[in-house]
Amino acid sequence: MFDRQLPSNPVLKADVTIAVQDPVPRPDPSLGRQAGSFLSKDAVLDQLLVQGGLALGAVAVAATGLAWLTAGRMLRPLHRITATAGRIAGAPAADRGLHERIALNGPADEVKELADTFDLMLSRLDQSFDSQRRFIGNASHELRTPLGLNQALIELALQRTDTTPEMRRLGETLLEVNSRHERLIDGLLVLARSEGEPGQGSFVDLADIAEHVVEQTPAGDVEVTCAVEEAPAIGNPVLLERLVQNLVENGIRYNIRHRGWVRVTTGTAADGSTRLQVSNTGPIVPRHEIPTLFEPFRRLGGERPSGRSHGTSGAGLGLSIVRAVSRAHGGDVQAEPRDGGGLIVTVTLPRAE
Repeated sequence: MFDRQLPSNPVLKADVTIAVQDPVPRPDPSLGRQAGSFLSKDAVLDQLLVQGGLALGAVAVAATGLAWLTAGRMLRPLHRITATAGRIAGAPAADRGLHERIALNGPADEVKELADTFDLMLSRLDQSFDSQRRFIGNASHELRTPLGLNQALIELALQRTDTTPEMRRLGETLLEVNSRHERLIDGLLVLARSEGEPGQGSFVDLADIAEHVVEQTPAGDVEVTCAVEEAPAIGNPVLLERLVQNLVENGIRYNIRHRGWVRVTTGTAADGSTRLQVSNTGPIVPRHEIPTLFEPFRRLGGERPSGRSHGTSGAGLGLSIVRAVSRAHGGDVQAEPRDGGGLIVTVTLPRAE
């Protein structure tokens, strides 16, 4: 009984055969693990890039702030030096502000060495201007004394009854030379004072000064007219009077011999500043030679043409004094040739309220 075999089932055999021939496909587990690993690497790289960019930006901002603070700390002494130099350079007078010092504290580095050198330079300049002021004061006395003595001796000699005509002419010539030297010394002293501190300023009206100067200045055969309007300013009355006097005297001296005239006007300029203008007839002045007229001891062509000047020649300091006084008061002076000959000189000063 155990040897009998079971009959074969054809249906079962067919099912098995189909299962073997057409197996159902199943996903490979290894492929899923590989795809998951690829996705995780891309995400990590993206995260690294984002975090790295943020970190780099933070480092850049921090480095910029640190560099700005460091540069500001290092440049602060240089700003102090620049501010001191600017205040001194912007002073209305050349010798004002030279008493200032930087007095920089800190380590002995290159910047402190620069500041100390600058302080030493200011000290030397201050001493130099003090010496100049003392020299002006001493020269005013030492130079005037012998000239006054010479004038007294010459006048005494001319008053003697036994003076010959030749000696009288010689004495008059010596008096004229002595007077010229006095004008030269006065001009040099005024020029030196006007280039420095003009002193305590007060309210002045250039119209009053112009009228006074025109009345007191001998004009000879030159017609001097004055058309003035209110021209208020703040300054040194003595120096401003000398400014007007030099312009009027120059206009009279360098004029034509017949039918010459000088016109003085004052008022307010277009920009609101105080204006003084002096114009005259005279020799033709080339425009390119006008700047040289404001230099000390400079005249048109070296000397005025013979027969075209009126009166005695000056020392060549008139217009240079005018420019120095104008700039010492915060103003300026301009000149231009007049059609037909002569000059038009215009002085502008800050207007006083």
